[in-house]
Amino acid sequence: MTTSPPEPTKAQLDSAAGTFAMLSAPVRLHLVSLAAQGEYDVGTLAERVGVSIATASQHLGKLRLAGIITARRDGRRHIYTVDDPHVLNMVDQIFEHIAPDGSLAPDPPLRRRPPRADEPAPEAD
Repeated sequence: MTTSPPEPTKAQLDSAAGTFAMLSAPVRLHLVSLAAQGEYDVGTLAERVGVSIATASQHLGKLRLAGIITARRDGRRHIYTVDDPHVLNMVDQIFEHIAPDGSLAPDPPLRRRPPRADEPAPEAD
């Protein structure tokens, strides 16, 4: 018999909601997407996202405090990247889910979830 994963705790739900809220701003999501692809300074990220350096810096500071991106010093510059594999996976997954035109991408083949303890097991195909 397979068991379902445990339900998330309130602390997990609150933290996950905070992470999704942090990524709900398109500018922040764009910054994270770029930082997930490599290491960039604030000027490069600002230019690529199309915002001022001050705006990018403010967003990057919030993302860093939330633990979504990391920063390191390189001389006088801060270099930003995403090195958390969970964040990298989440960014990859969302852009696999959303097509370039903004529509939902075609669904991959369905993964069957294990039956709950109160459900009969599915019959073999």
